[in-house]
Amino acid sequence: FPVRDAARERRIINMFTVKSSLSLLRSPTVFSGGTDKRHRRVFLRSHERRRVQIQAAISGGDSKSQTTTSSPVESKESNESVPRGSSGGRSSGEVINVKAVVTIRKKMKGNNIVEDRLEYFINGAGQGIQIRLVSEEIDPETNCGKSMESHVRGWLPKPSNIPYIVEYSADFTLSSDFGSPAAILITNLHAKEFHLLEIILHGFTQGPIFFPANTWIHSCKNNPQSRIIFKNHAYLPSQTPPGIKDLRHEDLLSIRGSGNYQERERKSYDRIYDYATYNDLGNPDKDEELVRPVLGDHDRPYPRRCRTGRPPTRSDPMCESRIEKPHPVYVPRDETFEEIKQATFSAGRLKAVLHNLIPSLAATLSNSDIPFKCFSEIDNLYIGGVTLRDDEYKGIMENLLVGKAMKQVVSAGQRLLKYEIPAVIKGDKFSWLRDNEFARQALAGVNPVNIELLKEFPICSKLDPAVYGPPESAITKELLEEELGAMSLEKAMEEKRLFIIDYHDTLLPFIKKMNSLPGRKAYASRTILFYTKTGILRPIAIELSLPRTHSSPQNKRVYTTGHDATAHWRWKLAKAHACSNDAGIHQLVNHWLRTHACMEPYIIATHRQLSSMHPIYKLLHPHLRYTMEINALARQNLINGGGVIEACFSPGKYAMELSSAAYKNMWRFDMESLPADLIRRGMAVEDPSMPFGVKLVIDDYPYAADGLLIWSAIKEWVESYVEHFYSESNSIASDVELQEWWSEIKFKGHHDKRNEPWWPKLDTKEDLSGILTTIIWVASGQHAAINFGQYPFGGYVPNRPTLMRKLIPQENDPDYEKFIQNPQLFFLSSLPTQLQATKVMAVQDTLSTHSPDEEYLGQVNHLHNHWINDHAVLKLFSKLSTRLEEIEEIINARNKDPHLKSRTGAGVPPYELLLPTSGPGVTGRGIPNSISI
Repeated sequence: FPVRDAARERRIINMFTVKSSLSLLRSPTVFSGGTDKRHRRVFLRSHERRRVQIQAAISGGDSKSQTTTSSPVESKESNESVPRGSSGGRSSGEVINVKAVVTIRKKMKGNNIVEDRLEYFINGAGQGIQIRLVSEEIDPETNCGKSMESHVRGWLPKPSNIPYIVEYSADFTLSSDFGSPAAILITNLHAKEFHLLEIILHGFTQGPIFFPANTWIHSCKNNPQSRIIFKNHAYLPSQTPPGIKDLRHEDLLSIRGSGNYQERERKSYDRIYDYATYNDLGNPDKDEELVRPVLGDHDRPYPRRCRTGRPPTRSDPMCESRIEKPHPVYVPRDETFEEIKQATFSAGRLKAVLHNLIPSLAATLSNSDIPFKCFSEIDNLYIGGVTLRDDEYKGIMENLLVGKAMKQVVSAGQRLLKYEIPAVIKGDKFSWLRDNEFARQALAGVNPVNIELLKEFPICSKLDPAVYGPPESAITKELLEEELGAMSLEKAMEEKRLFIIDYHDTLLPFIKKMNSLPGRKAYASRTILFYTKTGILRPIAIELSLPRTHSSPQNKRVYTTGHDATAHWRWKLAKAHACSNDAGIHQLVNHWLRTHACMEPYIIATHRQLSSMHPIYKLLHPHLRYTMEINALARQNLINGGGVIEACFSPGKYAMELSSAAYKNMWRFDMESLPADLIRRGMAVEDPSMPFGVKLVIDDYPYAADGLLIWSAIKEWVESYVEHFYSESNSIASDVELQEWWSEIKFKGHHDKRNEPWWPKLDTKEDLSGILTTIIWVASGQHAAINFGQYPFGGYVPNRPTLMRKLIPQENDPDYEKFIQNPQLFFLSSLPTQLQATKVMAVQDTLSTHSPDEEYLGQVNHLHNHWINDHAVLKLFSKLSTRLEEIEEIINARNKDPHLKSRTGAGVPPYELLLPTSGPGVTGRGIPNSISI
């Protein structure tokens, strides 16, 4: 303490010491003489089944009897670490000294120096953190695991330049036959939680033993159970050392929330993983307009989310009550953003945008929520910015950590929010107007996963004709051949030159409801594209359909490029409607459903069924981080009733029902593999002679070409990893945790799809490798490809309008004359309003942003270097990292190849969404390990 505060600090410490001593004398968690049964549960709850007493020599010379559990076992693992100086002839009476170094991450900001000093004092006195070593060996007389307990005492110098990392130590005196510690039980006797990075045991001849944690340790006042931390060795269930078998099972039970914890509402310190339906999107208690159906039943199937245990609403017992901003929605404690991520771009900025900026934009623009009247008003968003009211500005900018795309400036007393020019128009302001750019984005844009080969003609709907009218499309052979020139339709199809983006069946059931919403007008669209002999993809026809009526039983119109001014403007409007549909399907189906929502059951099942020492848990864990937190934030602010998605995308209040319908009709796990998806869409054919087993129909398809490089690197890494751990032919089928994991994904996580015949089996190493490669691809490459281009492509509203507000006028329509007189104004008035546009741009910018601490595919955070102690695995991981570096060079070379017109040319932005690494900000590149934004 500073000298000038010495007297004050002495008074604080003396006062605290007296209170602490009195408290500790009453608590058998520190002194063995206590008799208070309530306090004894703090120490004994997680070990109450343990019957055998083992003498434990405690640091400082104390010794006391503690109990530990282990069930009888048939086999015994050999030691990996031997106490220094031990030998086979040494008597069990000899001892060695072992030091445990406990690394804790302090908060980066908001710390109280007095509280910190008191915490140091408590720990230094051995009264703050209790740890117990558990050996992998069992005592042959008791058949129970050996254990020893101590407390951290004192603190060591900081090990690095990171100011928020501190180290404590605990000393143990072990008998030479104690064996190698395989687990540590840690109890937090403080009143508040702390973040444990790792524990390292020193004193063994083969070097230190690492216990990586990277976890929050709850206070024993909140939960009396000790936390179990396993060493960084991967064990299949059958290989678990005898001394920690029960601990492996006990840890999984605590994560599942068995017993009384199962039913109650979750607390912020809980780490309980369980399933629930999407019954928290609406808020019927607040407003009837915010009633939303439950997603996750027979009629509206959906993946499961994490259960929070919140009580039902008063209005509807089937709906869960909501937690409104800024209060957080529960996710298990270790799923929350780390403070360093919270304090940087993506996570903190997203909350700031949702909680502060968007309400301010609404307040600023609500009185003049008008359409853009000229293109210069759109340009002004990047040049002049949006003027925010002074009274709104302060609260926003204090919390908003601005990145590359949104900039704050102060000019002549005005508060302005400026947007960066999106990449799609940075090099060519008028590129969005051209047909070839419209088509190029189907191959190299933010949503390159819906284009399909046209395999059948005539084109027919699969919807019920009794409800939706005749199934035949209005796109005829004659119409297409007019656009194909000298080539016949049959020839074009034979040469695989015709492609389709077909949203007809997905959207038509919702169009009537969507168009009944104020300010929404949409069609169900089909777009036909032709791949020319010069290697250019261009759109040749767009069909726009409305539900049939008595006066118009087949309400379908086909638009082509045309040869006069009116036809050209109608064509531009038709493309805008097609782009609007593409933006909605991209956001609700390909982005939210297929990556965010479908990943959550994999995450929950992994934590519930795979021990943290299971090799597959260790493989998957980097790809599961932060997803549950970002999903919870989305349920609270983005996809909820009245949220940003409903306000700014065409489906409006029916957005999540549309997403559910897509899950019901389209989603299949076996088709989420990149090669399988390409083959299903006809964009590739199986070809064993090709490097990836498939040949692309369009070689210049950047998403597919680069994606296959990433897919193959993941696949090679996963296959070698699986081969390393599963050497026996029956090892997959006999792995009880693995089988329960896959069963739970199917029967609980994707409960509404549980009986589908396409679920892969899990019998062989090949089965497992395929499943894991798909999960890792979805979390990394697939999400990167369809997320981080949102602002670069969607930041310019005319390029990807998220909704349309007017139908295309026909000759007898009231708006037709306005359209003829000023088609540009009509076009702009059909786009989102200024408020809708700036809302979406703010969110897209944030969702496209990388944080400075992003963990990319093939990388490991320096604080997590000790994730596994298997040198063979580390060598395989190094091979993956090297391969990804090579892939980056290959992609960079492709982006300079003038023959690849989808990624090169005048004003054409390179395709970089699948480059493995990136700097911070909105870069349009980089593949994070997990869905973290």
